Amino acid sequence: MSCRSEDILEFLLTRRSIRQFKLESVPDDVVLKILNASRYAPSAGNRQPWIFVVVKDGKIKEKLAGIHAGSIPLLRAPIGIVVACDKNTSPFSYQVDCANAAVYVMLVAHALGLGTVWIQTLRNIEEIQKTLELPENYVPIAILALGYPAEKPQPRPRKPLEEIVYLDKYGNKYST
Repeated sequence: MSCRSEDILEFLLTRRSIRQFKLESVPDDVVLKILNASRYAPSAGNRQPWIFVVVKDGKIKEKLAGIHAGSIPLLRAPIGIVVACDKNTSPFSYQVDCANAAVYVMLVAHALGLGTVWIQTLRNIEEIQKTLELPENYVPIAILALGYPAEKPQPRPRKPLEEIVYLDKYGNKYST
């Protein structure tokens, strides 16, 4: 498979957070294709401490959508995917490892014409664990609402490079 660098950059720059979804369901084979590719996300020591809980049940989605105001898009999505991490397998890096897996889900979904939005979970760990019957060692890192986009959001503003890039140490502006 050959991809041009420009095409990959364009792909990355066109991913958006989708909060409005079509009613159309996502076929199981597509969901599994997304999760299969997401298994290849990097993790410290290749420990792969993640699990994916695919949520289709309306009552469970409703409970998860009620954890905070930012989780409402889950009600409008046909599927939620909870990325949870075994903190015993990767005690020092589980949050980053599973964040990588969540980003892979989002990118693979985008490649397949689906949309996602990241729903923050770290303020509601116990509530989510209880709802999904997760063992205590599995920490929910993200909930991703997933479906076919019913909106096409414009890019949101980004900080200029001059504000966020330094050379060798903080405060030393990186300039050309």
